[in-house]
Amino acid sequence: MNKKKLVQIIENFAPLDLAEPWDCSGWLVETNKEEVNKIMLCLTVTDEVVEQAKSQNCDMIVSHHPLFFVPMEYSEIDIYCAHTNFDQTRGGTTDKLIDVLGLEVSGVNEFVRYVDKEISVQDLAQKLCQISKNVRLVNNKNVSKLSKIAFCAGSGSEFINEAVENGADAYVTGDLKFHTALDSKIVLFDIGHFESEIPVLKVFEELLQKNVEIVFASEESPFKIIF
Repeated sequence: MNKKKLVQIIENFAPLDLAEPWDCSGWLVETNKEEVNKIMLCLTVTDEVVEQAKSQNCDMIVSHHPLFFVPMEYSEIDIYCAHTNFDQTRGGTTDKLIDVLGLEVSGVNEFVRYVDKEISVQDLAQKLCQISKNVRLVNNKNVSKLSKIAFCAGSGSEFINEAVENGADAYVTGDLKFHTALDSKIVLFDIGHFESEIPVLKVFEELLQKNVEIVFASEESPFKIIF
């Protein structure tokens, strides 16, 4: 398939004008090659991912995370990224996280998604542990029951106040900071940046699988559980 048509499928789903001004969504590397038969999907482009793509004869890499500096050795393969535009579009990064948990979105406010559901803290924790081995809980008020949960895949510390203002009594995200956790008046779950975003690759697959062969990069969180 022509790579411009392939990218158009992605951008029809998540237009680039949804991306934040600081973001680098779009083409990271664009070669002279026009036709794409096989692509590699990844969360983050690394040396290892580029080598995997080359060894598996991929014509293109599609990632979620952008590169703010592109090494010269990456210049031999087309690389495209959809980052904050995918975070903000309906059905994108956070919506897919909610979907794999078996929950349904009830409201949207920029990067944060909301789920209205009566559930215990313990039961929600068990759901989250099914998709992440890196779940951390903050429950400063010893809450046992929840009714409105806010979600933001990736690094979402900056949106906790928004979640509180919109009536959430719990917030699920990644990369929480110590003082953010210490001061929180609602229940917080930090499930890890990688773990919260890796489900989004299935969205890319659903968009593109009818047009090209798709393979997934072998990648994992840099954080390891040591016990």
